Amino acid sequence: MKKTTILVVDNESSFRHLFSQCLSEDGYEVEAVSSGELAMSRIAQGEISTVVTDLVMSGMDGLEVLRQCRACKNPPEVILTTSHGTIETAVQALKNGAFDYLVKPFNPEELRHVVRTSLEQRRLLNENTQLKLQIDLFQRGQHLAALLDIEQLFTEALHALLHEVGGGRGMAFLPAENCVSQIIALNDLTENEALPLAHALLPTLKGLKDFRLLQGDELPTSLPLPAGTRSLCLLPLLYQNRLEGLLVLLNPEEEDFQQPLPLLNLLFLLEQIALGFSNASRYKDVRKLVHTDDLTGLHNYRYLQMIIDQEIHRAERYDLQFSLVFIDIDRFKTINDSHGHLAGSQALKEVAGLLRQSVREADILFRYGGDEFTGFLAETGTEGAAIVAERIRRNIEQHIFFAESDHPTRLTATVGYATFPIDSADHQGIIDLADRAMYVGKKVRNVVRSAQELNL
Repeated sequence: MKKTTILVVDNESSFRHLFSQCLSEDGYEVEAVSSGELAMSRIAQGEISTVVTDLVMSGMDGLEVLRQCRACKNPPEVILTTSHGTIETAVQALKNGAFDYLVKPFNPEELRHVVRTSLEQRRLLNENTQLKLQIDLFQRGQHLAALLDIEQLFTEALHALLHEVGGGRGMAFLPAENCVSQIIALNDLTENEALPLAHALLPTLKGLKDFRLLQGDELPTSLPLPAGTRSLCLLPLLYQNRLEGLLVLLNPEEEDFQQPLPLLNLLFLLEQIALGFSNASRYKDVRKLVHTDDLTGLHNYRYLQMIIDQEIHRAERYDLQFSLVFIDIDRFKTINDSHGHLAGSQALKEVAGLLRQSVREADILFRYGGDEFTGFLAETGTEGAAIVAERIRRNIEQHIFFAESDHPTRLTATVGYATFPIDSADHQGIIDLADRAMYVGKKVRNVVRSAQELNL
């Protein structure tokens, strides 16, 4: 077991010898120096538990030693001694943070008692500090485990992990079929740096089940590492025993992680983050089921209502436009009557596929009900909506349904559209206008009609 180290500071060699001998007999490791400057140099090296220093010394005096000690990280306890003590100097020393104040000459037992008491207090404070740190770590872990939004979870998880390693840069991403999705970068790591690195890491993820630290020669030269990278921590996130996400920590530029790495803390946080990720993924799956049409895989009417509210707020805030298109399959009842309901279901699935081909990734598709569909066209004005509506109509008209069967069939669709805020500036109004435009077109069928044509 390592001995406790006490530093004795005194200009007079006789006192240094006396104090050292007295404290060594109690089993302490004692070091002695002759000046405040030498004392601070030794304290800076660490591992000093208590300093016994004379108050009056040439050069740096005891009060300055005390002041500088209090400014240290995890400062030692300081016991001041003097041959010229007064109540005023004692009060000043204690006010400045001294553990105790002894007037020379004093009984060796008095010194031993004060040192023992200071060390016991230090031990209790250390234990209390460790307990607080463990409680804080536990609370942060519990918080991360309870997050259900993956983007928020990633951001807060990176902050927590980087705090444990003493700072640095970080990123998190979801690998998906040889590509990267939902990437987040923190602390001077730009997305332009993070994205190439994430793509380059994809081949290394196979079989990654545990925390991995790469540093020095272990860093693959093939990785597009940002400038100043010395260490790379890979922390995998598992969901249903599959690697679904990765957290990456990089050392601060031109510095390194604090040593040694708090591995137990990192593993505990990773466990809580993985739990949060699992919960968020389940929540996302459940939410997807709640908002998804079982037959077509498109979003449902309930989700449309939610999206319209969200997008109205966004459009008003950023002065944007968006459009809704309503699509109704012409004479769809004849499919059910002549081919049966199973064929009708298959036709609706094929329509959903055609709609996906007709819009951008940023747009959102819904099955409104029966053979009616809706498309939300993000940041799209009237002219753009007209182009998309016509594309949808044409793609359905040109498609051969049940192409592999003995009874291939063609269908047509009527499309209506309205634009926010040009045609309407409220939730129900924009839906009603797009719906009415579509029903006006149903008088002719296989046409596109806009909300603006309703007033003609």
